[in-house]
Amino acid sequence: MKISCCWMYAIGTYGFPPKIEDMLKAIKEMAELGFDYIELEGVGFDNLSSVIENKELIKAECIKQGVKVVNFAPLLPEIISQDKNERKKALRYFEQGVKVARYFGSPRVWIDSYNPPLQIVEGNIYIEDLTYGNQMWGRVAKGFSWKKFWDLFVGVIKECNEICKENEMELLIEPRVGEVTSNTEGLLRLFDAIPDDNLGAILDTAHQYAQKEILPLSIAKLGSKIRYVHVADNDGRDNHHYSIGQGTVDWEGVFLALKEERYQGFYAIDLEKLPNLGAEFIKNKQILEEFAERYSL
Repeated sequence: MKISCCWMYAIGTYGFPPKIEDMLKAIKEMAELGFDYIELEGVGFDNLSSVIENKELIKAECIKQGVKVVNFAPLLPEIISQDKNERKKALRYFEQGVKVARYFGSPRVWIDSYNPPLQIVEGNIYIEDLTYGNQMWGRVAKGFSWKKFWDLFVGVIKECNEICKENEMELLIEPRVGEVTSNTEGLLRLFDAIPDDNLGAILDTAHQYAQKEILPLSIAKLGSKIRYVHVADNDGRDNHHYSIGQGTVDWEGVFLALKEERYQGFYAIDLEKLPNLGAEFIKNKQILEEFAERYSL
């Protein structure tokens, strides 16, 4: 089993998104927690620009600490904006993010499927505050057409995928509660619209379980499209990202299903901000290692 440390460690420790100096600290700390593989993110225009401007420092710190970047996220919600100019700007930044991912040595990038253009009347969307467990109420704007928006979304993901292919990178989509492809069926519909093996999915156990998905069935449906796994427990109600054993996820079912699908990718520990966060990441790494031995993963 290959285990990586999600960027949620940095976010939970230093805020969302972390500043460059805090990113460097987080890389060192993730190595000290015992991880050889890590994620990185660039969130929004300003943070992604800072990551690009400081790419030499970041790469040097990774080399110094002996960690390898295995997934990078250039996260730009404006990429699915209904404003053409804003969308074009986001795509330019996305391409720069893909190039910096390649510079870091990551073989893949991932993006969220982002929130559809709802009018939020209560709660926060993830781009404003990465806090799990909150409720969100939204309203559909007058004249909104789901079909038109879906066609726009598919077109953008196609463009992103082509950019990744030009840079010899794999593109992964992460489903999150409330987003455009928030569940397994949404992902499958996207993959039907873009039948390209370069495009894959992140299996996010917490987000998908929070949406009442039967995870072994979700794994069977997605099959070889699962290229990366975000590991966190959940109570089946809110989108919390707990330590393994603190929720009600059927972990035996998850691991047996992944084994049946011959999944060989990374298991990335993806905890929200918890007390003694570093110790929780260490504990979850040990639990995953025990699962790996038990199920020959």
